[in-house]
Amino acid sequence: MITARGVAKRFRCAVKAMNAAVGTFSIDVSELCLPGVQETRHGSFPRLRRLVGVPGCEPDRVNDMLLLSPESQGRCGSDTDFSENCNSHVVFFPGDIQNFQQDMALQPDGAQWLAWSLERVALTLGCRFPGRHIWVIRASRMYLHKFSCYHNFVESNMFGAPEHSPDYGAFRHLRALLINGMDRAGLPNPLPLQGVRDTVSPGFTLVVVGFSKGCVVLNQMVYELAMARSDPELGLFVECLSDIYWLDGGHPGGSETWVTDKRALGELAASRIAVHAHVTPYEVRDPMRAWVGREHGRFIKKLKELGACLSQKLHFEDEPASIENHFRIIQDF
Repeated sequence: MITARGVAKRFRCAVKAMNAAVGTFSIDVSELCLPGVQETRHGSFPRLRRLVGVPGCEPDRVNDMLLLSPESQGRCGSDTDFSENCNSHVVFFPGDIQNFQQDMALQPDGAQWLAWSLERVALTLGCRFPGRHIWVIRASRMYLHKFSCYHNFVESNMFGAPEHSPDYGAFRHLRALLINGMDRAGLPNPLPLQGVRDTVSPGFTLVVVGFSKGCVVLNQMVYELAMARSDPELGLFVECLSDIYWLDGGHPGGSETWVTDKRALGELAASRIAVHAHVTPYEVRDPMRAWVGREHGRFIKKLKELGACLSQKLHFEDEPASIENHFRIIQDF
């Protein structure tokens, strides 16, 4: 039988290894959520909470989530940040291999990438977006403990390669996850329950970030944008989406790494959502997957022509393409 003390000991070792891998951003074990631990001390909850089995828009659509609650004052932000953004939310969709810290530590292929566990990324994003609630949505399935599959958001094969459509329900599922996640976490100003027409809680704002495989969810949202904006239950929710960040998108399929459909991109441009495209040579300059770079170029070109709110950057341009820099974009964007 595995005792709680044994789990905690292994977890501390994993955190030590994670900090050694990066070395520039130390994390106290007390900041991370241990399995089964709901409180760090009597009457107070940890800033980083794991929410298991959060229901979505349908009974068979369920995701695990991490929530990093904002701190009112500290190393990443200030009281002003907190007061202005207390109902501001950032949702992150991770890539392949990324999982909960303890799960990655137990997998040979995952242990070497502990610096990019879901917990670590949540803390990194907390500094990137101070004063905001950070939600990290774990892929609902991980084939061979490596390949993330977001089939709750987009039709996907076992390796997570997507097949996009205009009405799969990605926006509806995200809204349901946030509704139920906020309720379970006891957040103030939660989103109204499903079925309430065209309402959001006061001051609610949303930013969505996808990394690598996680960008398939962002792409699906683009294909659904026209229908979602006109939906009586989703319209205002979508209007609260201010920014979308693509971070070095990639998946094992042979096409549609980036959205190139002119009608879908026209809807994205018309929405005035700020689009941020951050890439590295690992994805867009790989000669074995040349279509990724071509599609990225078409994505940028068409959005510029359509007058979208667009920013773009090629990171580590003068360095050799590497998976290490692929992950580093999470810290660098």
